[in-house]
Amino acid sequence: MSYQVLARKWRPRNFHELIGQEHVSRALVNALDQGRLHHAYLFTGTRGVGKTTLARILAKCLNCEEGVSSRPCGVCGTCREIDEGRFVDLIEVDAASRTKVEDTRELLDNVQYAPTQGRYKVYLIDEVHMLSTHSFNALLKTLEEPPPHVKFLLATTDPQKLPVTILSRCLQFTLKNMPPVRVVEHLTDILGREEVSFEEDALWLLGKAADGSMRDAMSLTDQAIAFGHGQVRREDVAAMLGTLDHRHVLALLECLAELNAASLLAEVATLAEQGPDYGGVLDDMASVFHRLAIAQMVPSALDNGHGDRDALLALASRFTGEDVQLYYQIALQGRADMANAPDARTALEMTLLRMLAFRPQGVPRPAQTPLPMTGQPEGAAQVPAPQASAQQAPAQQAPVQEAPVQQAPAASVAPAAAQSAAPVTEARPPMADEPPPWATEDVPHDARDAGFRDLTQDEPQTSAATGSAPAAEPAPAMSATGAQAPQPSEPVAAPAQAAAAPSSAMSRLSAAFGSAQPEPEPEPKPEPGPAEASAPEPAEASAPEPAETAAPTSAELSAPAQPEPAAPVVSEPAMSEPAMSEPVMPKPVEAAAPAPVQASAPAPSDAPSGDGRLNHAAWLELFPALGLGGITRNIGAHCLVEHDDGTHLKLRLDPAQSAMMADVHRERIHKALAGQGVVRELEINVGPLPEGLETPHSRRIRLLGERQLRAVEALRADPHIQSLEQQLGARLIEESVNSFEPDNF
Repeated sequence: MSYQVLARKWRPRNFHELIGQEHVSRALVNALDQGRLHHAYLFTGTRGVGKTTLARILAKCLNCEEGVSSRPCGVCGTCREIDEGRFVDLIEVDAASRTKVEDTRELLDNVQYAPTQGRYKVYLIDEVHMLSTHSFNALLKTLEEPPPHVKFLLATTDPQKLPVTILSRCLQFTLKNMPPVRVVEHLTDILGREEVSFEEDALWLLGKAADGSMRDAMSLTDQAIAFGHGQVRREDVAAMLGTLDHRHVLALLECLAELNAASLLAEVATLAEQGPDYGGVLDDMASVFHRLAIAQMVPSALDNGHGDRDALLALASRFTGEDVQLYYQIALQGRADMANAPDARTALEMTLLRMLAFRPQGVPRPAQTPLPMTGQPEGAAQVPAPQASAQQAPAQQAPVQEAPVQQAPAASVAPAAAQSAAPVTEARPPMADEPPPWATEDVPHDARDAGFRDLTQDEPQTSAATGSAPAAEPAPAMSATGAQAPQPSEPVAAPAQAAAAPSSAMSRLSAAFGSAQPEPEPEPKPEPGPAEASAPEPAEASAPEPAETAAPTSAELSAPAQPEPAAPVVSEPAMSEPAMSEPVMPKPVEAAAPAPVQASAPAPSDAPSGDGRLNHAAWLELFPALGLGGITRNIGAHCLVEHDDGTHLKLRLDPAQSAMMADVHRERIHKALAGQGVVRELEINVGPLPEGLETPHSRRIRLLGERQLRAVEALRADPHIQSLEQQLGARLIEESVNSFEPDNF
């Protein structure tokens, strides 16, 4: 007996052997079982999906000698004749070769006669879309009202070419393409019955090459068995199909993951030795990027299209989701531009290099990307809500302890700073155990948001800060004639001003730090300026004060006292009306006592103290002065201060910006902080930001909105604009309003 090809040998014999067309077989089985049969059926679909097979199974069900049933016996004479293609009442017509109207009329002349052997006379017209217009017109009436013993089964691969009048007279069933998974499953079953050894990777190559057609897959399998000398191996199938080895595509993606341009070009050179279709290489790469995106989002939905599911899952964790989307788009654009390139290899190399060039600069090779990727921040997904609240609970219960601010003479500020710094540093807990600044809920709002976070280590400098504003430039003593008296402390003030130079931003920080101090009770009167001192004051508003301040006692040094804005040593007696007649002599020695303190350390209004710690409010004030730009500024603008112990500064970055984080940006932020006098070992960690706290970015957005609102309100309050609105019906377009306030945030 001659050899029968696999496509014919393993053609389905009934509905239950049909592969991949359950939606069609279910409708036909129910119609046969219920006796609700239509007189004309139209089967559409690509080649090799079972249109003719389905029509023959239906003809077998209609003419089986055991009766009309969805399960033909397959052993009776009618069933065997239909399987062998020699049943007299099954009339198969090739419309592609019989397109003329004369052929159609000859066919219809025999419709009126009863079937010769079977129960129904079945007309199977294949490729019906090839009939001419006159043939369709001749078929219309018979197709609409055929004799009861006639059934029409039409099959086509292009239903769009059929007239609407034909479509409206038939029940249409669209057959699906065969996915590679279904093809591999079917081929595995058939080769197992044929006792042919095979490799699963080879079947995946055949399933993809079949392009949705089961008949093509069976034919290619026949060819692969012959090519492989009775075996189906991957190497033989790849050589037979002339397709690119999928491992070369994966190797190119490995080079992209490593960001190694040299290895990428070397792999292209190795690929060029096989003379591949470079356009097909880009198509394969785009297909792999599509599967990588699926692997990142829904790993369970990734198919084993090339037997490489495990390899793709491992590769997906080495790309960010943004990189996969970018590379996919570049591959598509490179494929479209390939026709305009000097040659195909150049187009491929430029497309691959473009993938590396368009990747954001400074972004590191991502670590293991967790799969699946979701819209939830990574840090929030790892720490459950109950645990997060439990971790923050101790931090909320532990208030920040503020050391009492002692009032001491200016000359003893430096020794006091040396004595207070040591015990505080020893008592500080480790950096990892200290709660972030925003966790101290019960600290007063003014103390949290102004200046540096902890006031303990800045105690001596705080005292100097509250009194150094008038001490740095003491008010000149005024004589009775209003002339300025000579000041002995002026030569010392010049080096103090030269030493305090980091930036104006730190001055704002120190000013905010000074505002965190409790208000003195009673509030002292500010030192009069030169212009104010020359004017007489009312007698009831002035009070005589002693010319010299007595030295503080030991009890006053030990008891905590409220800071005063001016040091008592440099305070000048207020002038009343009786005292204006007498000349006021300057203090030559006593007034110059604070001068060594000012010269030994810069004023805290210009730079933070040596061990002053930065909190989040200070970070918000300091950030605009850092002078960052580009991606580095964007990263810093999405950070919060997590911890600062004077040596190490930890910032927490919004997870949404983690893809842009790199060491180069951390170094730039570190250098900018050092330029503002904040010298720390900087560490930036990615983690969810607490609610209710502003980042520099969100603060800028808020301030811009407030500035815009003020500009709009100012315009609406303008009488001229109000007059225009009332008299002429004018309308203010708020989007067009631009504020002239300085953008210093």
